Amino acid sequence: MSATPTDGVRLLQGNEACALGAFAAGCRFYAGYPITPSSEIGEWMARMLPRAGGTFIQMEDEIASLAAIIGASLGGAKAMTATSGPGFSLMQENLGFAVFTEIPCVVVNVMRGGPSTGLPTSPAQGDVMQARWGTHGDHPIVALAPASVAETYTETARAFALAERFRTPVIVLLDEVIGHMREAFAVPTDTPAEERRRPAGSRETYRPYAMDADVPPLADFGEGYRFHVTGLAHDERGYPTRDPGVVAGLHARLARKIEGNAAGIARCETWGLEDASVAVLAYGATARSARAAVRRARGAGIRAGLIRPVTLWPFPGEVVRRWAPRLAAIVVAEMNLGQIALEVERLVAGATRVVGCHQADGELMLPAPILEALRRAG
Repeated sequence: MSATPTDGVRLLQGNEACALGAFAAGCRFYAGYPITPSSEIGEWMARMLPRAGGTFIQMEDEIASLAAIIGASLGGAKAMTATSGPGFSLMQENLGFAVFTEIPCVVVNVMRGGPSTGLPTSPAQGDVMQARWGTHGDHPIVALAPASVAETYTETARAFALAERFRTPVIVLLDEVIGHMREAFAVPTDTPAEERRRPAGSRETYRPYAMDADVPPLADFGEGYRFHVTGLAHDERGYPTRDPGVVAGLHARLARKIEGNAAGIARCETWGLEDASVAVLAYGATARSARAAVRRARGAGIRAGLIRPVTLWPFPGEVVRRWAPRLAAIVVAEMNLGQIALEVERLVAGATRVVGCHQADGELMLPAPILEALRRAG
């Protein structure tokens, strides 16, 4: 389908690009509550959706916001909400519900300094482990971390494709810098829009949680397909069950549909690794500083490279495992006190040293401390 009209290159804010990417991917329902630094996403959706026959609702809080998009998605709409750390915390119970009931939707979290109210207008990357494990229980999750305005557009659109393809909520993890920076970007006139698989058989035989497919088809409420939606452990029809075999099969299928397709979901950019003796791993806004640090390191005679996960969950572990034995160290640069660094340590399993370069002061991490970490590590 066509995106909003464009006359070519535009100067876009990251949050605006997020809204445009969602719209181009077919999002026609947005429910949210204003919160810095994500509010512009809701503002743009409020402008665009009514003109296209879509729906924008400002909810009373973030709990209700995610509940509303879950309901809209069950009705057949592509739906999204956006928030920041405190609101994302409130959404965790409903996020787990959407995972367990396999309801496609997109949740954008423009990260800011925390915990609690923290630093509302300052950048941070402290929500990456919350995105993975914030809600209780064992569950798969997909989380994307764009590092530019253009990538914010394309990854938001991809978030909808993944949500529809795998019947799952997808998280877009921006940070305040990416959300509020402006860059020139040629908005595509056509963005492919993926649709969820809907049932083709009879209404009487429909099973919304069928075990014979990793991703069963999803009927729209109101179409005459009868099924039950509950946060309790459920059977193929959606009805509660305590049968250990059925419950174990459900959990296994939920994990398999994401982890079994991780190679097609995970995206990771590498640069300069072919002859590198040391590398920096970074994501989001920090990756921009990391790239500059790698260039400066190269200029100083340090053979440095870059690993930039675009998909944080499922984490692109194969890339890390492939390059780790060839490197003297991997510097993990992130605007927190060390979250993805722990995941990298787990993956390399002693094959190389993992050196943390962490910052949690509400300021963007600049190239200088990353360059210094590369010097020490090399």
